[in-house]
Amino acid sequence: MKHKLFEPYTIKNLTLKNRIVMSPMCMYSADDQDGHAQPFHLAHYESRAAGQVGLIFTEATAVLPEGRISHEDLGIWDDKHVEGLQEIVEGVRRHGAKAGIQLAHAGRKANLQDEIFAPSAKAFSDSMKIPTAMTKDDIQRTIKAFRSSAARAKEAGFDIIELHAAHGYLINQFLSPLTNKRKDEYGGSRENRYRFLKETIVAVMEEWDGPLFVRISGEEYHEEGNKMNDFIYFASEMKSQGVDFIDVSSGGVVPATIDPYPGYQVTFAEKIKQGAEIDTGAVGLITSGIQAEEILQNERADLIFLARTLLRNPYWPKQAADELGYELEGPRQYTRAW
Repeated sequence: MKHKLFEPYTIKNLTLKNRIVMSPMCMYSADDQDGHAQPFHLAHYESRAAGQVGLIFTEATAVLPEGRISHEDLGIWDDKHVEGLQEIVEGVRRHGAKAGIQLAHAGRKANLQDEIFAPSAKAFSDSMKIPTAMTKDDIQRTIKAFRSSAARAKEAGFDIIELHAAHGYLINQFLSPLTNKRKDEYGGSRENRYRFLKETIVAVMEEWDGPLFVRISGEEYHEEGNKMNDFIYFASEMKSQGVDFIDVSSGGVVPATIDPYPGYQVTFAEKIKQGAEIDTGAVGLITSGIQAEEILQNERADLIFLARTLLRNPYWPKQAADELGYELEGPRQYTRAW
């Protein structure tokens, strides 16, 4: 039997050694609150690469200081951030993995002391700050920040860039009718709501010619939110712009009660893959090798993104290989245990 989970995956000019991806997860560990990588980040990401994960994504990395989710997030808004990020890339590559960075702006979900910005002056919840509605100058400044951050990501040596357009953060706020109440060309119709992401993709691709991923929320858990036909429209537009891959998560746009179950988000990735004819990644309570293999064998998604599973077990690929009866070669230093 072929084990698709451990087959190489080629996208554009890049080949991953397997289909296992470490999903972006905030670590809140930039202790000096300046966005710089710390020793923790180096150990955290390299350990998963040693565990034979094929692609390692950093946490949501802010393109502007006011775009951080917290004061302790990683940043890429300054040239001084490049050196620390480059060390992360080098550590990941030492073990044959590829390194990705998720470029992000939190918008109204920034939990900061300073002024925060969003498409509309509408708070996420009663306990969150009311954001300042972005002017067109603010919008252009932010798009320019994504472009500059893409150039820094390239300088740091990352193999893949992912734009964070999910979980209710800034790009998602522009996409969703629940959060975008603008009356100008950036609001209203879904074509207009897509405009901010469209212009961001154009700007990023002026600096970046490698694989470009976008993470979206494929379900907003609200009757007045975007529906699957909207997500397929957005994915088709991204594909036409040259985006290579859609990483499909869900939720986070507005407060909602979500009842998760194993693989509860996989169907969103499957529908977008079929509807937009673009490669997708599945994420969300995928915990076993058999479960991951089923998703790939049935062509429901093309890559498996793991989050909390890899926090619990940096060597999950070995666990999955054992479940599937696949002989996975591990680090030579650990051969006696492997």
